[in-house]
Amino acid sequence: MQLAKYGQGREHGFTYIVLLILVAVMGVALATTGKVWSTAMKREKEQELIFVWDQFRNAITLYSRRSPGQSASYPVSLEDLLRDPRYPDTRRYLRKIHLDPISNSKEWGLIKGPHGEILGVHSLSAEEPLKKNNFSLADKDFEGKMHYSDWVFKIAAQPVVVQQAPAR
Repeated sequence: MQLAKYGQGREHGFTYIVLLILVAVMGVALATTGKVWSTAMKREKEQELIFVWDQFRNAITLYSRRSPGQSASYPVSLEDLLRDPRYPDTRRYLRKIHLDPISNSKEWGLIKGPHGEILGVHSLSAEEPLKKNNFSLADKDFEGKMHYSDWVFKIAAQPVVVQQAPAR
């Protein structure tokens, strides 16, 4: 009778060890899945950040090209891209001021010119990007940068003067 009880106890211990191993394997699988998911989310945020910068680039370029008069001017605030204060009617270059997808903040780092005009935009995040190379030609300056805040989008620092054809 003693032998029967001893044998049954050993079987329960074996089942318990198998269950512990199964839980450990599931934990490792979940941790790996979490890491892959986190990396995929970070890549998606980087793509969104580059998309937002393209929106700012296009908006600032349109703003400067549609300047009244002979010399191009640049916006003094990002809100100027939502409604151009130089015209009495509503002229929009952006639909909204996008959030920084990395920090999820409305606040952007601004590169200002000598007269307070916006010449560039960058993220304020100090996180390290996954993408370090293979940028488009317009974003080649981002290659090798160690932080998102180093990915600075700037346009030409000098305003473009629109020249008119000479009078006949």
